[in-house]
Amino acid sequence: MVLQVTNSPFNQEQVELLNRILPSLTDNQRVWLSGYLTALQGATGAAAVPAAAAPAAAPAQAKEVTVLFGSQTGNSNGLAKKLAKKLEAGGSQVTLSSMSDFKPNSLKKVQNLLIVVSTHGEGEPPDNAIAFYEFLHSKRAPKLDGMQFSVLALGDTSYEYFCKTGKDFDARLEELGAKRLTPRVDCDVDFADAAAEWMEQVAGSLNGAAAPAAAGGAPAPAAGAVESEYSRSNPFQAEVLENLNLNGRGSDRETRHVELSLEGSNLQYEAGDSLGVYPENHPRLVDELIEAMGWNAEEPVAVNKNGEQKPLREALLRHYEITVLTKPLLEQVAKLTSNSGIGELLEAGREQELRAYTNGRDLLDLVQDYSLKGIQAGEFVSVLRKMPPRLYSIASSPKAYPDEVHLTVRTVRYEAQGRNRYGVCSVHLSERVQPGDSLPVFVQSNPSFKLPENGDTPIIMIGPGTGVAPFRAFLGEREETGAEGKSWLFYGDQHFATDFLYQVEWQRWLKDGVLTRMDVAFSRDTDEKVYVQHRMLEKSRELYQWLQEGACVYVCGDEKKMAHDVHAALAAILEQEGGLSPEEAVEYLTRMQQQKRYQRDVY
Repeated sequence: MVLQVTNSPFNQEQVELLNRILPSLTDNQRVWLSGYLTALQGATGAAAVPAAAAPAAAPAQAKEVTVLFGSQTGNSNGLAKKLAKKLEAGGSQVTLSSMSDFKPNSLKKVQNLLIVVSTHGEGEPPDNAIAFYEFLHSKRAPKLDGMQFSVLALGDTSYEYFCKTGKDFDARLEELGAKRLTPRVDCDVDFADAAAEWMEQVAGSLNGAAAPAAAGGAPAPAAGAVESEYSRSNPFQAEVLENLNLNGRGSDRETRHVELSLEGSNLQYEAGDSLGVYPENHPRLVDELIEAMGWNAEEPVAVNKNGEQKPLREALLRHYEITVLTKPLLEQVAKLTSNSGIGELLEAGREQELRAYTNGRDLLDLVQDYSLKGIQAGEFVSVLRKMPPRLYSIASSPKAYPDEVHLTVRTVRYEAQGRNRYGVCSVHLSERVQPGDSLPVFVQSNPSFKLPENGDTPIIMIGPGTGVAPFRAFLGEREETGAEGKSWLFYGDQHFATDFLYQVEWQRWLKDGVLTRMDVAFSRDTDEKVYVQHRMLEKSRELYQWLQEGACVYVCGDEKKMAHDVHAALAAILEQEGGLSPEEAVEYLTRMQQQKRYQRDVY
């Protein structure tokens, strides 16, 4: 039935609402409604009668949108999921996929493409974006004349190739004929506000207006799940349960094993995820900076866009980054001073000199080198970056340690330009955090670094130094679940006697069969330095056999050198033991990445 109401107290909007709900009513409800309308007709003289069913107007066709993400640590993945939910709430039909899972030959069918991608290392795509990136930049990429697109690029302005991967995608899509739906947005480490603004622009452009919020707010969590109120923007104050130095007496290194309580937070994590920690700057550096600028430590300054104020010393301790210099920061500071030196350093043609200056220097160096005393504290802090969280691979399984999370953190100390320098978070943990204290933390999901679903699948883990942290979580998880698959760990550090992190636990797992085999490389205990990639090459035949049996390979640790050396070793093993050409070995490893059999958590 369809209601037609004339000369009635109902307006057109109310009539349309009634007609929309009619199909969902039961027969009894319709009888009641008909009686009510008849009574209303008698009272008002209005005609309120069921009319013959008329063809319903065709609903507006939902826009089809494809959201692709390329993510190394999980930030792009999380933002892409948030975007997909927002667009679905606005009525769009959304396909959400990592770039590694997306079939490139279907790209030509996509009408609306939204890309969320980070830049890894020195301007490189994240691992799960490499294949799609290479396809799009190859001659096989199709013309995309009918496509609309927009790109959200994540990066870090302290790196030379800031947001390069996002910029590359943006330029290449335009070259292929696609039209920008909205301009690309490049995000620094404090990406929340810029990402939210981009999402609003995209949703508005797709819908022709601002996207409506989902009824009732965010989508409800799955049945049985309790969603945590804590996140990157609202961290949980986790109590420190333990804080130990894992290195032996006489070691040149200090590695902290930190245990935190998550009790009462409802924060959930899986083996392979990371924990974000908001640290504090070193009090000595803060005090020296305040003294050098002649500021009052108690002067109130803003710490966020809402105008919240804190005393200057507290703001510099907890809210602002003061240990990294970036080109955008120098550009902003140059506007605050009459000293022309910074502006000259920023001139075209002096890029190499600028990189050399910013590398390894901090804010105190800048104010001393360019005599910046005299700038007001409020003005100065307004151009600083917010304190970014530090991400650490979680070293525990939630099944083995419910309501706890463990970290493995190498303490960083060094001297440069005549001053002692400190790793912000590592030295905070080492020197100023005791059991009973609390740390602001959040869980950073990392779907790109996960154990195989089938517990019978063999795994090969390569993690020198603190890169071994997630493999402690992996083996703890496999022990708790009773997984039967073989496991092989390659571990390395400087000295066996002082730097063998978690030695007792590996030995126990070897004895119990949770860990099938372990090969170690202690680089300073031999005449020639030996690293994990050398041990891999020594065991090339057995390692190749494991690969043939379907083993998954995991690499965690230093990206700049170790990860490249390990990748080269894997390729060499495929060539030597499998008889592959260099090109075929590269293709083999690429297929492994696409099949999620080769995963890396490198930094």
